[in-house]
Amino acid sequence: MNAPVLLVVAHGSRDPRHAATVHALTARVRSLRPGLRVETGFLDFNAPSVPRVLERLAAQGAREVIALPLLLTRAFHAKSDIPAVLREARTRLPRLRVRQAGVLGPSPLLHEALERRLHEAGIRPGDRGSTGLVLASAGSTDPEAIAVIAEIARELRHTGWCSVRPAFASATSPAGFPRTEDAVRALRDEGVRRVAVAPYVIAPGRLPDRIAAGAAGADVLADVLGPAPELARLLLARYDGARAPAARTAVLSA
Repeated sequence: MNAPVLLVVAHGSRDPRHAATVHALTARVRSLRPGLRVETGFLDFNAPSVPRVLERLAAQGAREVIALPLLLTRAFHAKSDIPAVLREARTRLPRLRVRQAGVLGPSPLLHEALERRLHEAGIRPGDRGSTGLVLASAGSTDPEAIAVIAEIARELRHTGWCSVRPAFASATSPAGFPRTEDAVRALRDEGVRRVAVAPYVIAPGRLPDRIAAGAAGADVLADVLGPAPELARLLLARYDGARAPAARTAVLSA
């Protein structure tokens, strides 16, 4: 195994659609780079867990792993949960070098994946001028993650939509960020003729279902990003970035 193993770290969910979507995404990654070993580990709810995957890789003689958080923003899981799991594993597996790659967002490839899902839902380029867009994310209390979602919404406003509003699905959404249904209602109150909701989430689950429920008053609901080809390309880009010499300083220490 010359190249580091790519370990995709997903949160996990009781909803079976979540794991199925994650596995579909990693399968697409493998198809894009057949010689690369790609594994999947979950933080909770699903098997295999991240520690079990790392133990198996170490037992099989792997020397280096790049752990890539399947996260769109750099919030609690990327800053706390995943580093803690990886540090603990490296302590137990001293022969295995483990490096944590950056989260997926922000990235132009995520914008492309979002556009793909909206197109699949029936939105055409000529529709944007009369369509308001709700960018519906899962939600976070982390200021950095909140700022990223707000900035993405601002960038989308410059791509032809008549209006763009960010929204959070989580009950712990910060002040100033409406729920999906409130954002849809606000666009209607502005006189927007057509409203589209774009879930800025990777896989189905409880919060994406809440986004879908909140989109009941919209005209168009796009699908989750899922195993979009742009997302698979982004995973490989983050992997390659973590392999670069400048990223060597990110190797986790005991």
